Amino acid sequence: MRIHLSALGCRLNEAELEQWAGAFSAAGDQISSTAEDADVMVLNTCAVTKEAVRKSRQRVQRLHRANPEAKLVVSGCYSSLESPEALAELGIDLVVPNTNKENLVPLTRAQFQQPTMPQSATVPAETALFQRNRHRAFIKIQDGCRYRCTFCIVTVARGAERSRSIETLVNEVQSLSESGVHEVVLTGVHVGGYGSDLDTNLFTLVSALLNDTDIARIRFASVEPWDLSPEFFTLFNNPRVQPHMHLPLQSGSDTVLRRMARRCKTNDFRVLGETLREQVPDFNITTDIIVGFPGETEHEWQESIEFIDSMDFGHIHIFSYSEREGTKAASLPNSVPKPIRAQRSKELHTLAATQKQRVLNNMLALAENQSPLVLWERGEELPSGQFKHWGYTPNYLKVTTTSDHNLANLVLPTKLTGVDQGLFTGSVVKSVN
Repeated sequence: MRIHLSALGCRLNEAELEQWAGAFSAAGDQISSTAEDADVMVLNTCAVTKEAVRKSRQRVQRLHRANPEAKLVVSGCYSSLESPEALAELGIDLVVPNTNKENLVPLTRAQFQQPTMPQSATVPAETALFQRNRHRAFIKIQDGCRYRCTFCIVTVARGAERSRSIETLVNEVQSLSESGVHEVVLTGVHVGGYGSDLDTNLFTLVSALLNDTDIARIRFASVEPWDLSPEFFTLFNNPRVQPHMHLPLQSGSDTVLRRMARRCKTNDFRVLGETLREQVPDFNITTDIIVGFPGETEHEWQESIEFIDSMDFGHIHIFSYSEREGTKAASLPNSVPKPIRAQRSKELHTLAATQKQRVLNNMLALAENQSPLVLWERGEELPSGQFKHWGYTPNYLKVTTTSDHNLANLVLPTKLTGVDQGLFTGSVVKSVN
């Protein structure tokens, strides 16, 4: 079968897509880059906000229009939270709930498999990751979350914490390394809680990946700031562990954090940032901020802005609060009027752009006599015959360059030459033969 895979939402959804792509390919199916060419379309949905629900429904409809003859398989948080009646109205052929995602591939093949074996089952093929034009692999290390932040619906949709075994993850990462993948991103709903059900932890997992695999670069997806133990920081002594973490703050006001049921105060977060930057001077911290949470006063907003401005985040994902049925926050009093949410969001976007420019300028100065190793990802061939590329430094800052050669999936020392529109410009130091 020809399988088209797509996802909305978090990196965990993307990691699951990569697992399914590998399993479909191993079974002899072909990964199709477009829905129009597919026999089966698989969509991993999101429901973190009402907007995500709307986009998930829209994507289902768009896939149907693109290829009305193909079968449509839907999984993810939207399909797990939505009623069967509403899903049936969308004309979905197979719904696989979050609790059964590990069986999506065999369930899909059992229901829709063609009677003949495709040619791709008998010939070698590149890794499914490269078939999807990706060069950084997202690795799902666990699912579910034990915490109950008042704004979060994902814990309802994903259920209890479930970790994959270290042996399974070591084998998966080593297999990716042997197939030519240079970088993996460890992802999950509660990454820092990895191993709570297996009597192990994230530090032990990463240590095993460093000892027992050849993968060149290990990166973390979103990690809750309260999950990092003192021994965890020692991992960054190894250059294979990339000096970047996405640590969700959500608000720079302690009283708002308390209403969110967050387990980290602003001072704890500040100390964490200082510790990471003492360990690695160019350590890049990115974050999430929710604007206009119920009850957020003007005083709390100013507290939040001042704290955020002091932290020098490399990037901020900004979310204007959206009521989500089924969460505790949806019933909290003193809803912030939507025009005020919009105004605060605009203010924070302006601050985030200024802050990112400051971070880039500071890191450009730090790298003046260095040539960081950039993983070059995608390339666009220009009419001149050159290639325009973008990639990421170890601390996850985006770089662009032009080259006479296709640099995709190469890790090369690169001189950072400037900052342009929120990105580094660079020049590859090592020539490509």
